[in-house]
Amino acid sequence: MAFTLKGAIVAIVTPFLESGEIDWDSFDKLIDWHIDSKTDGIVVCGTTGETPTLTDEEDEAVIARAVEKIKGRIPVIAGSGSNCTQTAIRKTQKAKNLGADAALVVVPYYNKPTETGIYNHFSTVAQSVDIPIILYNVPSRTGTSILPETVIRLAKDFDNIVATKEASGDLSYFTQIIASAPKTFLVYSGDDFLASSANLLGAHGCISVVANIIPAEFQQLMKVSLQGDAIATRKSFYKYKKLMELCFVESNPIPVKTALAEMGFIKEFYRQPLCKITPENRQLLLNEMKNLKLIEK
Repeated sequence: MAFTLKGAIVAIVTPFLESGEIDWDSFDKLIDWHIDSKTDGIVVCGTTGETPTLTDEEDEAVIARAVEKIKGRIPVIAGSGSNCTQTAIRKTQKAKNLGADAALVVVPYYNKPTETGIYNHFSTVAQSVDIPIILYNVPSRTGTSILPETVIRLAKDFDNIVATKEASGDLSYFTQIIASAPKTFLVYSGDDFLASSANLLGAHGCISVVANIIPAEFQQLMKVSLQGDAIATRKSFYKYKKLMELCFVESNPIPVKTALAEMGFIKEFYRQPLCKITPENRQLLLNEMKNLKLIEK
């Protein structure tokens, strides 16, 4: 199954109103900004979009809104994972029906399946829904990791398992997958900090948090690193290194939504149990944003 997306893919936030409802006007404006900034793709209903607190109806509404707003200009990837295989199938089928170009399916969380269980989970989803599937390995949140050999096996066994989002923090995982998976299989970083290094080693881009704040700049970083321009990559990476780190000074998406609110794109509201950033960390973030001229001093 052909899927060729490379570059800067934003894991977009879900803006809320004070009432707790989704702020659709702000969501639309964010999408327009990303299109104008040459972002290569958009992931909706991911962790950065606070999907654990969205209802099924809200999940579907966010996917449908993004598809309608983007109108095929760039790919829309819908988070559709679950720690229940049948739920993951249902959500992935719904994403396809709503017009998503691909589904991002996370390693089952909390119940900690074995590698055999992980393989069976993804193979069952892949056989049940005919849509490009991106595996998502994020052991810091799921409590377990999909090993490179399992990723490679799935990539070889199923044509519609087309990519992986690798967020283990281990560059060796990238190199093992890139070396042995089919040449058409795409490897995305799920870690902004490692993305440019992974690209220089043969990865294909990043599903990014910091791209919410600096979409054009992050797209350029992905471009030069994908081209193998190590000098330009280093220059851009070190310019935004501290901002990338501060995006995780508290649980994602607290810092990135704080930054977007300070930039005037959204209102600073979260779904509980997330809450506003501490004053100390807010100041650290604001200082760096001022240094980068993202906000006025």
